[in-house]
Amino acid sequence: MTFTVTYAQRGEAGAGLRLVGELDLGTAGELNTAIDRLVAEGRRELLLDLTELTFCDSTGIAAFVRGDNLVAVDGGWLRLTGATGRVARVLQVTGLAEVLAHRRDAVDPTASASS
Repeated sequence: MTFTVTYAQRGEAGAGLRLVGELDLGTAGELNTAIDRLVAEGRRELLLDLTELTFCDSTGIAAFVRGDNLVAVDGGWLRLTGATGRVARVLQVTGLAEVLAHRRDAVDPTASASS
């Protein structure tokens, strides 16, 4: 299974990332690179859409935490949305489902993809 990260802008400070496939030791670097690029561009509000993420190991969990820590330094946040199945279970067990929970009032990362 391949892994892809696609980007959608969310206002001046925000960005959405849609993750597709398996996030593991072999692919977490791609997510870290995408997050690093967004932070370097000044993005501080990151919403990660996990609807099509089919697998996430501890390396993927570490990438989520790392991203949240990077944006939190400047008062930002990283939130997760759309997790199902095994991915949702991993987030529940690790406690990240609560800590990095997407709030309903946040914008869907794909909503502004066409703008």
